Amino acid sequence: MPTQPLHNLPDGWPQAETVDNLCQNLAAVRARIATACERVGRDPSTIRLLPVSKTKPEVSVRLAYAAGCRMLGENKAQEGYLKWESTSDLSDLQWSVIGHLQTNKAKLVARFANEFQALDSLRVAESLDRRLQKEGRGLDVFVQVNTSGEESKYGLHPDEVLSFLRAVPVYSALRVRGLMTLALFSAEAENVRDCFAMLRDLRDRLRSDVPVGVMLDELSMGMSGDFEIAIEEGSTVVRVGQAIFGARGTPPNYYWPGPSQ
Repeated sequence: MPTQPLHNLPDGWPQAETVDNLCQNLAAVRARIATACERVGRDPSTIRLLPVSKTKPEVSVRLAYAAGCRMLGENKAQEGYLKWESTSDLSDLQWSVIGHLQTNKAKLVARFANEFQALDSLRVAESLDRRLQKEGRGLDVFVQVNTSGEESKYGLHPDEVLSFLRAVPVYSALRVRGLMTLALFSAEAENVRDCFAMLRDLRDRLRSDVPVGVMLDELSMGMSGDFEIAIEEGSTVVRVGQAIFGARGTPPNYYWPGPSQ
């Protein structure tokens, strides 16, 4: 039977309120990753699980750390920055910003993030680079591609990606590691799969044409409800929030695909 999305669980994703809850949820997600890999002959060790703590309080971040998480994803730069400040005692905890970024928030990302997964503008690239140069830091970045064709979603049109990748190396503090996308939020598996397959095929076509130093090894695709399909289509990074931390109290369109605040 074809893999189906899990966007609408009857009882929602249960809240993780203890370290044991987090460990159990992490183990369940890793088991789903392993099963998806087995279906397509992939090694589970080639998939990076990025737990996403957006909307969750500091206590959840600390529970995740106690459960072994050492990098967490945040959608909004300001929310991530505040969590970084409040957990500064966790010196080896790293942060990935995975949501759309306004140029006036670039200074926050340059200060605290280890990774930015939603680069889709040369204005943002310039702002990040300038701030990173001042901080004396570099930043791993993924270029976001709009594979669904939805106007509500951010990301470059697939036809714009090559020219964008050729322009990015001038910003020397940015290290391009791969591509990222958001699939259609759909119960129809093939509609979701098409988005992921499009990003993989685009990456494969562009690999021989990108400048030296631009790496396209990584594909960040898949969230709690669809990451198995993403893995079947070649994802190397899955961004999983609710299946690990529990359901959020805000509607999906508050954080996804709307703009960062």
